[in-house]
Amino acid sequence: MTSIRDLLVRGTLALSLIIPFYFAFAALGSKFQIIDWRFGLGTMVIGWGPLLLLGAALLAVIALLLALVIAPRRGRRIALAALIVPLLGLGYAAYVRAGAQGLPPIHDISTDLVDPPAFSAAIAAARAATPAGNNLDRAGVRIPAGAYSGRWADVLLDDAQRQAYPDITPVVTSVAPSAAFEAALAAARAQGWAIGETDPAAGRIEATAQSFWFGFIDDIAVRVRATDSGARVDVRSVSRVGMSDLGANGARVRKFLADLNTRLSAE
Repeated sequence: MTSIRDLLVRGTLALSLIIPFYFAFAALGSKFQIIDWRFGLGTMVIGWGPLLLLGAALLAVIALLLALVIAPRRGRRIALAALIVPLLGLGYAAYVRAGAQGLPPIHDISTDLVDPPAFSAAIAAARAATPAGNNLDRAGVRIPAGAYSGRWADVLLDDAQRQAYPDITPVVTSVAPSAAFEAALAAARAQGWAIGETDPAAGRIEATAQSFWFGFIDDIAVRVRATDSGARVDVRSVSRVGMSDLGANGARVRKFLADLNTRLSAE
């Protein structure tokens, strides 16, 4: 019996040590296109990940109990160490889930819902070449009722954004359009985005942001237009893949707008 206990304790620890590498491969393998992102995220992380964590935690608990009751009582610290990894993984999953609660499963955030900033043909082509990529048409788009239940099911994308992000609105300033464009460009660079096309005459800035894990790319368009008393700045951030961004685009737009308002107030 002791040999079985010792084997289970060591095996459980080995399994727990493999778990971080498993999730790292799912994320980085997707990022560097070793595996398709739908398999890495959808299957390995969302599908198999919870089962792996729960299974490892259960085996660690069994190993710990055996270490406590079978003489000679040894392996308790190893079993506890094996239990920590899956518990941390489950805790992080619960943290992400809690953070996403209340947010609509959308991936397109714009300060202008009537006439969202447009993207160049190059960005459109890059998005079209992305496997299972999102299109840029948001007019009349609804959150799929079959994929989500509760308050967001079958809700218009625009209505969902209004409810979840009522503070995301255009920046209207008395600053001249040229100065507003320079402030917007400086704010975009300060975010660490990869700046693409810039057209001061058209008041247009394009950029991309890439996540470290999975390498998910979000496209960003900033538009500066003249008004009777100054300028208006709009921004749009859209994920290339995935129905829900877990609030990433909303957080990005809010951060940019806060930085831009600070710069414009100093003009």
